[in-house]
Amino acid sequence: MQHPRANGVPADQLGPLPWRKSQASNPSGDCVEVAELAGGKIAVRNSRDPHGPALVYTRAEIAAFIRGAKAGEFDDLAA
Repeated sequence: MQHPRANGVPADQLGPLPWRKSQASNPSGDCVEVAELAGGKIAVRNSRDPHGPALVYTRAEIAAFIRGAKAGEFDDLAA
């Protein structure tokens, strides 16, 4: 069953934003970038495809993900 709320918008449609990425990113560009949107939401995009889709999350959703990442819940995905 598909979630009733669609997500993903061309990053270009979000306007000029101060995208940023982790200092731990590697020189090959294997990273994601984040930007704060008007209204407090957070956009996430693939740094290798800056004109491609961006996913948009609430601060609460980002906070929950960061808590999980800090707790090691996703370590198996970075093998």
